[in-house]
Amino acid sequence: MTIEEQILQLRQELREHNYNYYALDTPTISDFEFDKKLEQLKALELANPAYDDPNSPTHRVGGAVTKNFETIVHEHRMYSLDNSYSKEDLEDWEARVKKMVDGEVHYTCELKYDGASISLTYENGELLRAVTRGDGLQGDDVTTNIKTIKSVPLKLKGDYPPKFDIRGEIVLPWDGFHAMNAEREELGFELYRNPRNTASGSLKLQDSAEVAKRPLQCLLYNITGNNLGITTQMESLQKARDWGFMVPDAAVLAKSIDEVLDFINHWDKARHDLPYETDGVVVKVNGLQQQEELGYTAKAPRWAMAYKFKAEQVSTRLHEITYQVGRTGAITPVANLEPVELAGTTVKRASLHNADQIERLDIREGDEVFVEKGGEIIPKIIAVDLTKRPADSEPTDYIAECPECNTPLVRKEGEAQHYCPNDMGCPPQIIGRIQHYISRKAMDIDGLGGETVALLVNEGLISNYADLYELTVAQLLPLERMAQKSAENLVKGVQASVKIPFEKVLFGLGIRYVGETVAKKLAKHYKSIDAIISATEEDLVAVDEIGSKIAESVVAFFAKAEHIVLIQRLKSYGVQLEISAEKLANQSDVLAGKTFVVSGVFEMPRNDLKKLIEDNGGKVSSSISSKTSYLVAGEKMGPSKLEKAQKLGITIISEIEFLALTNA
Repeated sequence: MTIEEQILQLRQELREHNYNYYALDTPTISDFEFDKKLEQLKALELANPAYDDPNSPTHRVGGAVTKNFETIVHEHRMYSLDNSYSKEDLEDWEARVKKMVDGEVHYTCELKYDGASISLTYENGELLRAVTRGDGLQGDDVTTNIKTIKSVPLKLKGDYPPKFDIRGEIVLPWDGFHAMNAEREELGFELYRNPRNTASGSLKLQDSAEVAKRPLQCLLYNITGNNLGITTQMESLQKARDWGFMVPDAAVLAKSIDEVLDFINHWDKARHDLPYETDGVVVKVNGLQQQEELGYTAKAPRWAMAYKFKAEQVSTRLHEITYQVGRTGAITPVANLEPVELAGTTVKRASLHNADQIERLDIREGDEVFVEKGGEIIPKIIAVDLTKRPADSEPTDYIAECPECNTPLVRKEGEAQHYCPNDMGCPPQIIGRIQHYISRKAMDIDGLGGETVALLVNEGLISNYADLYELTVAQLLPLERMAQKSAENLVKGVQASVKIPFEKVLFGLGIRYVGETVAKKLAKHYKSIDAIISATEEDLVAVDEIGSKIAESVVAFFAKAEHIVLIQRLKSYGVQLEISAEKLANQSDVLAGKTFVVSGVFEMPRNDLKKLIEDNGGKVSSSISSKTSYLVAGEKMGPSKLEKAQKLGITIISEIEFLALTNA
């Protein structure tokens, strides 16, 4: 046997043993024997560098150092999940699902792992890259660190597709977490708070050798890609196991919501015996074609729902109520608590939401309060233990002035929140607005983070987002922790942001109630900032999905002279404040006023078909009604949609006929 054959054979043996140990939980050799084979392979590779392979089992020990984690755009977006907390929530979701798809609907029930989300890309059976979830649209490349996790296969087995993404959670099992803390305690170091945060922090360590020392695991649950030859979620889980991935076997197929609830009720108790953290169950429509028909909202898939287990509660003392000012001027009261352990974390603060919440629960400083951490990340106070209220307790008087700039607060009729109206002079609003402008979903400015924005404002270098474009390297260098390279990168990042498309700039302006989706709607309809500035409330309400609350906010924003000055300055710096000519060339109004329902399987990806409708002025709807103009029918379309369309006299067209409408 040649040296090359020995190396290849050892690699294959080690991969097989790794698969048996992690994916199947049935090891066939001892850890000692495995380590001896690994040492033998390492020696052969060292002596014969020509046969080195970046996906060799020897590379799992780490050693490479990553100074900066490159930002990677996800080829397939990573969405969040909508949450449910009761049988009624699930039944409402099921009703929505059945209204939108034909045929019998089955559900896959899986445990919801509490870890750090990851997307792994495989090409020709080898790990190409690993990217954190980030904001769902893009994340950080942590491939070097992920390769050290032994349950992540570097090469796949079986009949895998040429290229695909697989999503999962990086978790730190309880045993490993407790062992790490025992070691830190012995060394006199501060203990890690919980497994989830420790797992997430591990992915961003610069030294991969340190990551390799941590007993992390990767639990996979979703395959994403094109032409994968898979028809159901349950089939995809089994395929992933066959290819070598660690996929927990708790998942079951449920034929009704009652069977889903049986699964939930079982794991609500049994979860405490699991080796890792889980905080709920994810319920998915099992059929992938039905998933495709259901599609996505702006934030989440319509075909999946997370059921969160009942929140844990503890009681503790409320020492003081303080008030935070958000970027829009909204005032949020915060309860400062006696530190208490809750759901694996130490809780020191809880949101009190608004004055109505404080009054309704009669929350006072000095109270013993019950704190809950449920679906929200931030804990909340749900009740007061009146039996322990101090005798000298007095009701809470909500503040009348801004805690940052002393401006009298305002509260509009029908709104729960108090606001500071001093938007151009209140420091937290100034900082928050600029931080929003530079965020990933808006201008995505490289080299500039939230802390640096606060520093720039506090040092008097900027007071609004237009000032960013006048910053120079010479101004930045005297700042704390600002080296030559950092200063140059910041200035370059700001200058590069002038290429960011109009809809993202519009979102970045920070107009109240104008989120990503609304910004896209406004940009597409009006095409330029000048057209939006000229629009009346009546004009704006006429735009699809724009209500009076949004319209009023947009008009009020541009009615302020200081905002118009900012817009003019942004224009002068070259910021994109209208849809580019290239993008306009790909758009038309040929389908304006027309509503389309898309159902079935098509030659082009369904999302591309929907984008064509929207780019040409049409509207995509998920269900057929008397307002539907066309049903675009593909193969395997459900009979009920076809029947309803025929009954209502809706025009039914094929994919080719639709393309003829758009001249695509």
